[in-house]
Amino acid sequence: MNLLLDTHILLWYSRGELPPDAAQYIYDRGNALHFSPASIWEIVTKYNLGRPDFQTNPTTLYERLLQDDCQEINITARHMLGVGELPGIHKDPFDRILLAQAAAEGMTLLTCDTLLAKYPAHVLYVQK
Repeated sequence: MNLLLDTHILLWYSRGELPPDAAQYIYDRGNALHFSPASIWEIVTKYNLGRPDFQTNPTTLYERLLQDDCQEINITARHMLGVGELPGIHKDPFDRILLAQAAAEGMTLLTCDTLLAKYPAHVLYVQK
């Protein structure tokens, strides 16, 4: 399965704090792992604001993801157009672009966000 990891999953991954439900998918060698520049942007933004839940160095995380063979997917205009087609269930722009990317690329968004789990497709919800 092609998985796009949401931002909180990336943060937990970087700290070795993955919930068991998420770990089973991430460490399954049959799954291909991907991340979005939108997540790195969100982490940079909130890290620089000093948010306590975003205290992972973005550069270190990025380097680790590449080292661990996670593939970065580019953000395209097609993804941005996809954001406009999403129902208004979730208002967070970072999460909406992740969902649009997953849909456009035929990936599954691995998330712990209950609002994202309400979307009808392309989402795999795991508990915190």
